[in-house]
Amino acid sequence: MTRSAQTLMLALLLATGVGYSSSGTAQSSGAKPGVEDDLRAANASSQDVAEGKRLADATCARCHGAKGISSSKGVPHIAGQRPAYLHLELRAYQTGTRGNTPMEAAVKFLSDDALVKVAAYYASLDPATPSNTKPAPAKPDPVQAGKAAASGCAGCHGEGGISKTGGVPSLIGQDPKFLISAMQAYKSGQRKNDMMKTLLAAVTETEMGNIALYYALQKPAKAATPAAGDKAAGKAAAADCGGCHGDLGVSGSPATPSLAGQDAEYLVDALKAYKSGARSDDTMKSLAAALDEKNMKNIAAYYNSLQPQPPKAKKPLSTAEWVQRCDRCHGVNGNSTDPRLPALAAQRADYMDKVLRSYQKGERKNTSMAAMSTGLSDAEIENLSSYYAQQKARSVVFITQPGK
Repeated sequence: MTRSAQTLMLALLLATGVGYSSSGTAQSSGAKPGVEDDLRAANASSQDVAEGKRLADATCARCHGAKGISSSKGVPHIAGQRPAYLHLELRAYQTGTRGNTPMEAAVKFLSDDALVKVAAYYASLDPATPSNTKPAPAKPDPVQAGKAAASGCAGCHGEGGISKTGGVPSLIGQDPKFLISAMQAYKSGQRKNDMMKTLLAAVTETEMGNIALYYALQKPAKAATPAAGDKAAGKAAAADCGGCHGDLGVSGSPATPSLAGQDAEYLVDALKAYKSGARSDDTMKSLAAALDEKNMKNIAAYYNSLQPQPPKAKKPLSTAEWVQRCDRCHGVNGNSTDPRLPALAAQRADYMDKVLRSYQKGERKNTSMAAMSTGLSDAEIENLSSYYAQQKARSVVFITQPGK
């Protein structure tokens, strides 16, 4: 019976019976042969496995450890890894599409038949046990951490960042990057405000990011303060402002603040500071130079009357939410049921950390993984890597069945 007349059945050695569908999509970073070639390592014979062991002991063990259990930082466990995935990755190293010089050298002169046998051998081994190191404490939710860190700000900037005090800016409706840059400028003294400089002196970069995210995610509302100017006259006077601060005072640039709903007295004070040079910005100094106090108040009244809008900021996913996304392809708790997709359970945390960062930087090429990893923060990568390193790896048996 020819191989094309055979189908693949997956039997999971788990209490739950999860089936394999041959419609799965290969996720290898290397060249993708046809489905028939993909599954050669899953259909290997006991003789193939024995020959693969001989090759692996001579070629792979010095880096990946005896029986595929790595003891080297940044080097993955490959025991019990899915067979077709291993074969595809070995092909990718051989063709140079993965860009790892030691791996390229190790497999450069091996035939594809040899790669199949090595992959089959490692897939036949018992996987690594979960990491017995105490997992690092999960990083705190940044929004809740930001709320806690911002507790001292409410006295001046209002609850939730909505000012009720004239001359004090609202903090809602701003892109987190702008708020961070403003806090950094106060902390460094670039922006002159002794109270703000003192308050921010002990605030770390991480805390600034959390505070900025917290305010960015609050429901926008206008400052609860009066505006002394003529908003209709201010609309005409603000014609040149929209190019940077956006239509209706909603900025499209993280570097430029939104003005909609802002406290009017604060806006007037800011324009005066730009005009005098107390705040350094050549563009704003030039625009403010032509304004008298009446025009400043009118412009401030106009922007104060506008409805602020939420910036483009999203609440970060929890580790559990990220795991749900990863498990869609990599199986429950990282135990892949597709021989072409890698298992993550019990993998070295330092290796997974390295791999996710490689996808983020584009060093490893995969459209799906690039999209998934782009939004991950350093803390989220650490949490995910630690989570999967703690999971129990499950072996799978791939059995070739006669076709109908």
